[in-house]
Amino acid sequence: MSVPQAEAQARVPVRRTGPTGGPVPVPGAGASGAAGAGAAGAGVRATARITAEPDGRGGTRLPLLSGEGPLAPRRTRAAGPEARVTLVGAMSAPLGGDRLAIEARVADGARLRFDGSAATIALPGRGGEQATYDTRLSVGEGACAHWLPEPLISAAGSDLRQTLRVDLARTARLVLRDEQVLGRSNEEPGRLVTRLTVHRNGRVLLDQQLSYGPGIPGWDSAAVLGGNRAVGQLLVVDPDFEDDPPEARVLGPGAAVTPLAGPALLVTALAPDALRVRRLLESAGTVTSW
Repeated sequence: MSVPQAEAQARVPVRRTGPTGGPVPVPGAGASGAAGAGAAGAGVRATARITAEPDGRGGTRLPLLSGEGPLAPRRTRAAGPEARVTLVGAMSAPLGGDRLAIEARVADGARLRFDGSAATIALPGRGGEQATYDTRLSVGEGACAHWLPEPLISAAGSDLRQTLRVDLARTARLVLRDEQVLGRSNEEPGRLVTRLTVHRNGRVLLDQQLSYGPGIPGWDSAAVLGGNRAVGQLLVVDPDFEDDPPEARVLGPGAAVTPLAGPALLVTALAPDALRVRRLLESAGTVTSW
């Protein structure tokens, strides 16, 4: 698709749909539904909340598991002592003007695995407003979190700011995957700004901001993406790395493992598509026993 075609497509109003493809009512939109919310420029405000705690029997319980609007977290089958939560998209989101958030807490000694049922697609709204998607995760002493959402796809004409903040106790463990796809097939990307901040024991472990798409200088240059349309990273934080730190290594064209200044490593990957990015991240061999 040419750039003019992509821009023309981006101007077509997006109708909010549910999993079956039919229109759904938008919270706060009144009787006019999704169209009314888009016309008013209000967008959707929705928050999902997750709390994981030890159940006293060697497992993990979820005393709080709630969602709103497009964010529908569901408890799914897990292996071993962890609790597993899968995020299901109840309707199209984020659209321009939406304000989405996830608040998750893994209490001391608990184990949580978070994943998604499908990729998230950022779409343009009617008024051209920026959407935001903010995630806040805290992991307590002796706790473990595997935060493994599916990729975020930045569709033509969209404008999204995504933030993810993680607060780790000193003995917490974390595996976090973060993937973005810039544009759908044969389509220009929207504007996407992402920020990942990780604190461990009150100190900054990682603070990274990435920006792509229209209006971002040099985002597709050889020094940044070099024509690739998918980017991913895998962060592993393990207190055992203090005694046995990981080594830096190149996994192949567009992928590398980098030790951080703390008991952590960061795997980064660039590729033409999401499937190849996922394979590069998995090739790092960072699968843990916890």
